[in-house]
Amino acid sequence: MQDLVTSSDQTIDSTALNDCWNQIGVMGDRSCDRLSTVMHCYDCPVYAAAGDSLLQREPQQNYLDEWIRILSEAPSDPEDTESEGALVGTTDAISVMIFRLGKEWLSLPVRILQEVTAPCVIQPVPHRSNELFLGLVNIRGETLLCASLSYLLNLNADEDTATSSSKRMILAGQGDEKWVFPVDEVHGVFRFHSSELQDAPIVVAKAAEAYTQGIVHWQNQKVGYLDSELLFYTLNHKIF
Repeated sequence: MQDLVTSSDQTIDSTALNDCWNQIGVMGDRSCDRLSTVMHCYDCPVYAAAGDSLLQREPQQNYLDEWIRILSEAPSDPEDTESEGALVGTTDAISVMIFRLGKEWLSLPVRILQEVTAPCVIQPVPHRSNELFLGLVNIRGETLLCASLSYLLNLNADEDTATSSSKRMILAGQGDEKWVFPVDEVHGVFRFHSSELQDAPIVVAKAAEAYTQGIVHWQNQKVGYLDSELLFYTLNHKIF
């Protein structure tokens, strides 16, 4: 393994990559003598040099030409999404974080999401905490307000997932206005074209008190796209 790394710049032989981490490292038989000092292959200079070599390698033949062709074939009309392989225009794309509350899949714009964490202890505030304002939580040394989106949106809890290990907390907001929301599950980031956003059914709109801007289809599910500005406005006026 040592012959892969030079004493000066720790470069790696690009002609024959020896994936020693899969053979004698943590993903192999763990016989590598370096493990006693680096603890894990991720901390080993050989592993780092291999990663650098992959990033610095020359692109495959016709790679750049192929991407030039793909981009040139993207529709000039941002509303034209019928063409196979059409790319979503940056100005017309909406990026959201998809999460679940009970049996409802919902989403918030990525631009206001700051962190997704494991559940934290919620400290009730005497004479202030209620079904909407749950209390205070400490995330990375910062004390933040915690509110129940389920209560605000009038959503029923899913009893089948009451003890689910997938529960998370979402930290959302901008500037000094930050809120923490407990959720049952977080899928991740999803991007769609603004033209894909459909009007919310009347039943959904009533259930969520019109906080849903629209519906987008994702993995055979209907996901409600929440109006974050209205959400924060309501929280500020109901709690303060």
